[in-house]
Amino acid sequence: MAPLLPIIPLFFPSLWPAVVSSPSSPSPLSLITDDMRAVDRVIAERLDSGVPLVGQVAHYIISAGGKRLRPALLLLVSGALGYQGPHRHALAAVVEFIHTATLLHDDVVDDSKLRRGNPTANEAFGNAASVLVGDFLYSRAFQMMVEAQSMRIMEVLAEATNVIAEGEVQQLMNMHNADLDEAGYVQVIRSKTAKLFEASARCGAILAGADAMLEAACADYGQALGTAFQVIDDVLDYAGDATVMGKSLGDDLREGKATLPLIAAMQRGTAQERQLIRGAIESGLGEDEARNAQVLQEVIGIVQRTGALDIARAAASREAERAIAATRGLPANLHSASLVQLATQLLARQS
Repeated sequence: MAPLLPIIPLFFPSLWPAVVSSPSSPSPLSLITDDMRAVDRVIAERLDSGVPLVGQVAHYIISAGGKRLRPALLLLVSGALGYQGPHRHALAAVVEFIHTATLLHDDVVDDSKLRRGNPTANEAFGNAASVLVGDFLYSRAFQMMVEAQSMRIMEVLAEATNVIAEGEVQQLMNMHNADLDEAGYVQVIRSKTAKLFEASARCGAILAGADAMLEAACADYGQALGTAFQVIDDVLDYAGDATVMGKSLGDDLREGKATLPLIAAMQRGTAQERQLIRGAIESGLGEDEARNAQVLQEVIGIVQRTGALDIARAAASREAERAIAATRGLPANLHSASLVQLATQLLARQS
């Protein structure tokens, strides 16, 4: 295990805005800049622990940056519905803690080496520390949930945490399964990724006192946005820029994950191309880096030639359209406009 790294300062105000935007348009999250800084302050305060290693590992991964989309979603939804009360920042921090805990555990399961261009926490501190600090973040999140004094919010976030864990197990069972179809793929990403987006949006609606119909619409928005986010993430694994993404191309193939680009390529490719992709999924990529690079380039070529990336992007676009449709019942204001903009710009993200 690598030596412990220095404790990172407790306030990191400039990390969150690395969000979906284009040079010609502002970030859809610029509206909540002050709110997100308040969330960062809550995160810094609530990471405090009497056990030094807990603080070091937790600060290491949280300060590595990230889009902060899930807490931002809670803030945008609650803002769209007129809520400016005291619980929104704490609950936004809660969903970020839950998300960060899943990242710590994911990187151990996947034996990941890089995240956002930096060594993963398990690479820096070891697997045991990563798993245990992930457990700490889950437990701290549940402590903070209780403070909101809303059984409904506790119910939503407890269910989400359970579904996410089930999604992780489903994905583990699907590893090296070249027969996974689109329905099975969507089932996993709806559980593993989209569920926390859905819960974040739903909690924003609950905080604002929304009725059941409006709460459901906000949850639909979150689920659709989270699904689109994951599909684009899977596209970028074959079409992205490793330096921009902060991780290696082909990580999914290396781990034996059959994602939508591969599923579509197998459906549209020749028998020989299908066999090559099947073999790569079933065996994953081994230790021979030269051979890995060759196989990856061959698979990327097939994915591009068959139009599989376009198919995946179209699927993400349909989910983004579903998210936008779900906002139609929200009041017309800057927050709801930002939700529409977020769904639109998500499709163009490069990291």
